[in-house]
Amino acid sequence: MYIRFTKMHGLGNDFVVIDAVTQAVTMSDKLARRLADRNTGIGCDQILLVEPPSRPDVDFKYRIFNADGSEVSQCGNGARCFAKFVRDRRLTGKSLLSVETHAGTLQLSIDNKQSYTATLGIPNFEPSQIPFTADQPALTYPLEAAGQCLEIAALSLGNPHAVLRVANIQQAPIDELGSLLESHSRFPERVNVGFMEILSRHEINLRVYERGAGETQACGSGACAAAVAGIAQDLLDSPVKVNLPGGSLTIIWQGENQPVSVTGPATTVYQGRIRL
Repeated sequence: MYIRFTKMHGLGNDFVVIDAVTQAVTMSDKLARRLADRNTGIGCDQILLVEPPSRPDVDFKYRIFNADGSEVSQCGNGARCFAKFVRDRRLTGKSLLSVETHAGTLQLSIDNKQSYTATLGIPNFEPSQIPFTADQPALTYPLEAAGQCLEIAALSLGNPHAVLRVANIQQAPIDELGSLLESHSRFPERVNVGFMEILSRHEINLRVYERGAGETQACGSGACAAAVAGIAQDLLDSPVKVNLPGGSLTIIWQGENQPVSVTGPATTVYQGRIRL
């Protein structure tokens, strides 16, 4: 049996996108690991599955699998690639899409052939909803790791994020601290870890260690989390330009109880098919 796929990326954060609308596909953690393997499979950070909607008020269902096979609820770079994919494959002619995800309904906007916007919903700072072990919500928390007491922000955008402010993004111990914080006991479902260097009130540098994938070239929801954390702490103002190793994204957040959006490019690399 063969399945068709498209290799895509958002600022170097790369995906295998599979159309499960016009072909039969049953995804499992084992298959996701096989597809994501860079030596014996196609190779990617995440697999994106495009499925028919299960509700009449949305256009598609969107599922995301990490390279380690775990299924997650949110991916900002993947969402923009999703929007480009369904238009390029002529699965829709719409420029505004409502997409069903495990995190709720995702709004996608196709601005032009180079720019796509994903509205990821309202950031959630409630510890039990992240989930994160804390007595009450706070803008920052002390966290013990690697023999240090770190100060992090913690929030959910449908997936959990920790944001750590650093003085120099190039000198930050991304692999060491990223691995420790990703699996820290206070994050029972693991966490995406953002290392943020503030350049001005409208611009930051960011590197993200993603749960289940390690450091990636870009993370859309991680960029949103960092910008939201900075704005909430009165360190940043919207809009925020987020510079990642793979390129830059624009984040807009108007504050408490407002959704956050991410705008940037999406790129198709090639199409193919793989025998299962």
